[in-house]
Amino acid sequence: MPIVHISMVEGRDDARIKECIKAVARTVSETLGAPLSTVRVYATQVPAAHWAVGDATKDDIDAHRNDTTKDGR
Repeated sequence: MPIVHISMVEGRDDARIKECIKAVARTVSETLGAPLSTVRVYATQVPAAHWAVGDATKDDIDAHRNDTTKDGR
């Protein structure tokens, strides 16, 4: 039974996440030759303050990006 966990920064709507889950499940089923009924996919949305790239959290990265965009740098 294949199990796929998708982690993403929060903010996507349920319809888009469901579409992704269905596409991933079909792809895993086809690629591995596993019956679709045995494939498990779950998605977790993580708050931007709990997601980091290196030592910078996503909310800080976004804030910095917005500040530099306003300054034109």
